[in-house]
Amino acid sequence: MKRRTLLRNSLAASAVALLGGGMAAPRTRGASTAPLRGNINHSIVTWPYMYFGEKWDLPTVCKHARDLGCKSVELAGPDDWATLAEFGLDCAITPNGMPGEPYLKGLNNPAYQAEVIETTRKTMEAAANAPIKVPSVIAFTGFKWKDVDDHSKGIIDPEEGAKNTVAGLKKLAALGEKNNIDIYVEHLNSRFEHDNFRGHPGYQGDDIDYCADIIREVGSPRVKLLFDIYHVQVMNGDLVARIREYGTDLIGHIHTAGVPGRAELDDSQENNYPAIMRALLEVGYEGYVGHEFIPTRDPLEGLREAIAVCDV
Repeated sequence: MKRRTLLRNSLAASAVALLGGGMAAPRTRGASTAPLRGNINHSIVTWPYMYFGEKWDLPTVCKHARDLGCKSVELAGPDDWATLAEFGLDCAITPNGMPGEPYLKGLNNPAYQAEVIETTRKTMEAAANAPIKVPSVIAFTGFKWKDVDDHSKGIIDPEEGAKNTVAGLKKLAALGEKNNIDIYVEHLNSRFEHDNFRGHPGYQGDDIDYCADIIREVGSPRVKLLFDIYHVQVMNGDLVARIREYGTDLIGHIHTAGVPGRAELDDSQENNYPAIMRALLEVGYEGYVGHEFIPTRDPLEGLREAIAVCDV
């Protein structure tokens, strides 16, 4: 028998033996999430399911979140919190109140920082008095251009941008302490072009280690990373190692989505979500895991599958 045939037969036999010995086969579509184990605090991010697929309205998002066993619907603003309350849901993290695309004008830019801090302050005060639990608000480094509408004016030096972001976050940390609200800085990928839902070319905080160093420099338990698994994998990878390195000192919130394409968490994407979730539990993570994939098929089926895959 040829060596190639022997090797193929040996590998096939080994796979059968492993599966027969208890190795879990890949999950299939439509996996059930009941009952949930209770180790992961599942949350649903609003925008993918309101803008794509069946385009659910907010009550529909909330109903599905409740029925799937999620504890939160997130990135919902103050006007939405009463609806979440009707379904008994938290809002794990809320927008910072900046109009338009809030990641464009960030804390790195002196031209916009005062506005960002003011809108975030108002959001914090609203969250502190919300009818539901709203424990955190999102923050961004912002884009690298000195003027986001006129790129000819040049870019902000990365070191200067980091210093500016640290200074702004220290101000937000004081406001967070006053209002009992945390601030989570999101890292975004700059690789995926021509699609604002999947990538953000020009975002200054596009290196997760750059963002982690900013959080370390701020030195406040009120300020941590929004560790978006999709964006981190696209830009940096090494997900489990980074989770272990950063731990809960730096990681405050999690987002999920499949890579490539920010689609479902099924067997067509490259991230090993059970291993990622186990790493989070290993470091003592007790925060929310927000599902933020863009549906390419039935969104409810995709959410069931995402929750099942991540519910370790």
